[in-house]
Amino acid sequence: MIKSLITKRSIIIASIAFLLAIITLISVNVFNTAGPATGIAGAITRPVRALSAQVARTFGNIFASMNRYEELEKRYEELLQAHVRLQRDFMDSEAIAEENALLRQQLEFRDRHPGLQQEMVSINNRNSDNWTSTFNINRGYANSDVRVGMPVSTEYGVLIGQVLEVRATESTVITVLDTKFSAAAFVGGDNREEADGSVTVKGDFQQRRNGLLIIDHIDDDLNILTGADVFTSGEGGVFPSGLNVGKVVAVYNHANGIGRFATVRPSRDIDTVQEVFVVTDFENPG
Repeated sequence: MIKSLITKRSIIIASIAFLLAIITLISVNVFNTAGPATGIAGAITRPVRALSAQVARTFGNIFASMNRYEELEKRYEELLQAHVRLQRDFMDSEAIAEENALLRQQLEFRDRHPGLQQEMVSINNRNSDNWTSTFNINRGYANSDVRVGMPVSTEYGVLIGQVLEVRATESTVITVLDTKFSAAAFVGGDNREEADGSVTVKGDFQQRRNGLLIIDHIDDDLNILTGADVFTSGEGGVFPSGLNVGKVVAVYNHANGIGRFATVRPSRDIDTVQEVFVVTDFENPG
């Protein structure tokens, strides 16, 4: 915008200068004779010459300002690009730190479950709507040890779901986002000593479309914070303790004013995972 204004002003001043130059030439030619006419011509052309000098100085200042503006504009673009690079590097470093923390938790999970047995399976197809989130795996009772109720996770302990139905060579798995899924869990740590409290995490019809689970009926004395980790507790013996479920996204009061609930984002993108492991045997510590 500044550059545009400078350009318009330059055109106006140049036009005035050109007009003044013509007036000056006419004045000199008309009054270039001996006698009183010479004095009159000098008197007339003197302010014209002064104005012309002022115009020249003004043009110089304008051109200097335009050059300075272009330099500043170039420097601004360089700083903007540098800012974008720094912001991208910062986001990459945060992602790497978060991934490293997750890998450390997963390796610790393996160390705490030396008797854990897993069978790698492949996903054949998926089925997803407002109520369900399932996929089929290429293992059944005729070609594996897969049975109904067995947990399904990644190799290093991120919970994906649970076996719902077993056929001869294929089985159906509900994911953690399915409305039929639920698991006893800890919030804030992967064991009773570190955790803030014991809860139940489950799939929910309202949050299913957002890719979230919920923790409902939170006790009044339980302080659940945004960003807290959620792990299976192992209570009931259905899941190994310490499976990574996800992170708390937010905590809300129910619309009727009675009680609170929290939303949880799974640690693994359920819709993109391709290879999973069925936990065929485990022993919970203690």
